[in-house]
Amino acid sequence: MAAEDAKKVEVEATKDIAEEKAVVPLPSPPAKQDKLAADDSKAIVPVKEGNVRAKSLFPVMILCYREPAAVGGSTERDAYLQKVVSEKRLTLINAWEESEKARAENRAAKNLAYITSWENAKKAAMEAELRKMEEQLEKKKAALEEKLKNKLAMVHKSAEEKRALTEAKRGEEIIMAEEMAAKYRAKGEAPTKLFGLLKA
Repeated sequence: MAAEDAKKVEVEATKDIAEEKAVVPLPSPPAKQDKLAADDSKAIVPVKEGNVRAKSLFPVMILCYREPAAVGGSTERDAYLQKVVSEKRLTLINAWEESEKARAENRAAKNLAYITSWENAKKAAMEAELRKMEEQLEKKKAALEEKLKNKLAMVHKSAEEKRALTEAKRGEEIIMAEEMAAKYRAKGEAPTKLFGLLKA
């Protein structure tokens, strides 16, 4: 009964080890029986009930180190190899997917940086153009203000000249009126025209 339990434990342990070593391919099965006999370090020795203490205290540990290639047939090995190949394929697909995602992220980041720099360059160019237009408008405004000030000065000068002419003419007319009045007084005559109101 202990021999049957040991065989069950051996089969379960080898299946667990085979599943854990999914990436490493199985070695080819031994070709000759002589080779197995020569290499006793990995061989499993069936333990009898009375002989357990004498041979080994840890028969399960010995079973754990047995190579999985010695157990099972070619169908089991083929299924295992197929599983390894499919896992390898899935790993490659996952790596490719991650690589493509990273490349897409990098492309998007590069494009976003390009768009941001393009936008900043356009903003700077438009702001420079706006400043240039503002400077031109300021110059035009200053030139127009100067023109208006010059025109205002010319109007003021013209008004002063006209005032001076009017004052001079008034002074002349007053002097002329006084002279005429003096003449009329000297002659003792009355003027014939009274500012165009009376007809003679």
